[in-house]
Amino acid sequence: MEYYNYLKSLHLIFIVTWFAGLFYVPRLFMYQIEASEKQEPDRRILGDQLALMTKRLWKIITWPSMILASLFAFAMLHLNPGILNAPWMQIKLGFVLLLYLYHFKNHQIFKQFQKGDFKYSTKFMRIWNEGPTLILFAVIFLVITKSATNWIWGLAGLLTLAILLMLGIKLYKSIRAKNPNA
Repeated sequence: MEYYNYLKSLHLIFIVTWFAGLFYVPRLFMYQIEASEKQEPDRRILGDQLALMTKRLWKIITWPSMILASLFAFAMLHLNPGILNAPWMQIKLGFVLLLYLYHFKNHQIFKQFQKGDFKYSTKFMRIWNEGPTLILFAVIFLVITKSATNWIWGLAGLLTLAILLMLGIKLYKSIRAKNPNA
């Protein structure tokens, strides 16, 4: 158990870098979509640069961070398996499963975009980009409070946050419609 706090520290460091990638990659997807709608030579120049940036972020930061965060989490669970019986941990692991699904869907989108196959709109990507934010809020509150008894209030809070994020996206869209450089 003397190594547990070192494992936890490393786990948190790689969670932060994993989330950094998950927050930024949909934003790069959005920019790639916008670049694909431009005229040549801007389309090619921007498209090539954004594809390279996305590839580096995804393969050098996001994937390794997910793997390392997971390995350190498994090591902590190995040292403290009793924590799996805690209701808050079970709910947290459900959110972690959602995060893995989100990651793998981003990988699918990444592969499509690297081929120049843009099936999604920028509006979809703006909304999609909020997924890890909701998961992060849920997991942080579960881990810090270690309470699963008030999950209904937590769910209500997440839904309120989701609504506020959607309203923020609509507000930004109206501002951008008036000023494309905003």
